[in-house]
Amino acid sequence: MMAKPTRVKALDNYAIYVNFSDGTQGTIDLRHLAHRGIFQEWDKNNLFACVHINDGGAIAWNEDIDICPDNVYLQLKGITFEEWKQKNQINYAAS
Repeated sequence: MMAKPTRVKALDNYAIYVNFSDGTQGTIDLRHLAHRGIFQEWDKNNLFACVHINDGGAIAWNEDIDICPDNVYLQLKGITFEEWKQKNQINYAAS
């Protein structure tokens, strides 16, 4: 099981700072999502600043906009899912 986000904070220029349960922490640049599709909503009513961890553990802004914390975690670690899986010796059965 990957670490879970424990804290998230909005920063300037569509970046977020995230802390995870294993001590991993850092800044993620989300500018590539801004002004595209559903993420256009970030500019309305200062929504980007409302980032939080929702009840399901996702990094979210509202009930319609969230991002997967596992992807954020892997990006902060600088590894792929395959590398993480190998390091943690997790054997997933093909479905």
